[in-house]
Amino acid sequence: MKISRKLILTALLPLTALAAMSCSPISPETTSFDKITPGTPGGEYVDTSTISATVTAINVKTRKVAMVTDQGKKFSAKAGPEVANFSQIRIGDRFNVELTEEIAIRMIKPGEKIKESGEITIGVAALGSKPGTMSTETYQITATVVSIDKKNRNATLKFSDGTTRKVAVRPDIDLNKHKVGEKVVIRFTEFFAISMIAP
Repeated sequence: MKISRKLILTALLPLTALAAMSCSPISPETTSFDKITPGTPGGEYVDTSTISATVTAINVKTRKVAMVTDQGKKFSAKAGPEVANFSQIRIGDRFNVELTEEIAIRMIKPGEKIKESGEITIGVAALGSKPGTMSTETYQITATVVSIDKKNRNATLKFSDGTTRKVAVRPDIDLNKHKVGEKVVIRFTEFFAISMIAP
């Protein structure tokens, strides 16, 4: 399950920003915020990373575009067939790449029915307009608390695919109020967009 690998690494902690397009380390501009209620497990964690880059080379045959960020980092990206306006891209064009990740985590109330789900949407610029693309992936999964370690302040979650992961518990959470068998719902949303910056 794709999402579980991401979630079990972040669990109840803020996300780590990603630079998904890079082939070498890139330092995007990142803004983050956490929305938590003291004493309540989970919360909302959002990271938005942006990279502005300039096209330095174009390989029409392979549809690869070489770019350099404003910080001087070089990387390349391949434009898939869905990028209908690829022929409009020119050396010197500037693009903005944005990645927003959001995780919302909460305890499931007794008797509450939650379904696991996944959805992907992809949008591309209309033919003849400026090149660009965007995609949104949303996944919702559930996990069961299978053990609680009060001394070390962590809990082990078991996901529906059978995997388990130990996660840290925030210091403001009273573990005496929680027990094995409780369930957690985790909703992960990733928004990715590439757009041309107007000259």
